[in-house]
Amino acid sequence: MKISTTMKPMLRIAFAESDPLRLVGFRALLESESDLELISASLPEIAIQSNIDVVLIGDRPGQNLFDIVSNLKVVRPSLPIIVIGRSKDDKIMLNAIVSGAKGYVFDGAPPSEFAQAIRTVSQGSIWVPRRVLSMFIELAIAHQNGMLPGANGAITDREKQVLKMLVAGLTNKEIGEPLGIVERTVKAHIAKMMRKVGVHNRIALSVHAITYSLVSSPAQ
Repeated sequence: MKISTTMKPMLRIAFAESDPLRLVGFRALLESESDLELISASLPEIAIQSNIDVVLIGDRPGQNLFDIVSNLKVVRPSLPIIVIGRSKDDKIMLNAIVSGAKGYVFDGAPPSEFAQAIRTVSQGSIWVPRRVLSMFIELAIAHQNGMLPGANGAITDREKQVLKMLVAGLTNKEIGEPLGIVERTVKAHIAKMMRKVGVHNRIALSVHAITYSLVSSPAQ
């Protein structure tokens, strides 16, 4: 008796990468996945090609990754984007999702994780660690409830100085030194800002600041 098999639909993956060796490496990673076709395409090409299912964007030196993702989402709002990052920092991952990416995969992840992430975002879901997804949901709820910047008090000039360095990833000590204040005072400023905008941790405060343009997003 003949057994029928169902073929998986082919997914066309555009890799926005100028380094040909990196493209070869990712093709090798995905060569065993028969339903995934990897192509190289520039950002302008991705913006106009309608037969692309998922985009991979690498986090490269000298690029503002969040701006790249945001700008691409303006012209292709429904196109799933996965950021391939060099950091496992929760704030970086969360900022990528807030900017419009549907997934974040660490550069050194195993091939199976890349393939799973591609299939997951192509079906409309988000691919990030659960803790980061929880932070994103918390931020979305706060936004829906109308927790706008300064809703419970204006952000002062000193707090903006602290916030700018917080978004850049500096520690309390690194923030305090150029401002001439101790770590305890930095912590107090951060706690006060969290209460003002209605978030509950430093990462959510940083993302909130970028989302509402309280400070510029850090170049990655």
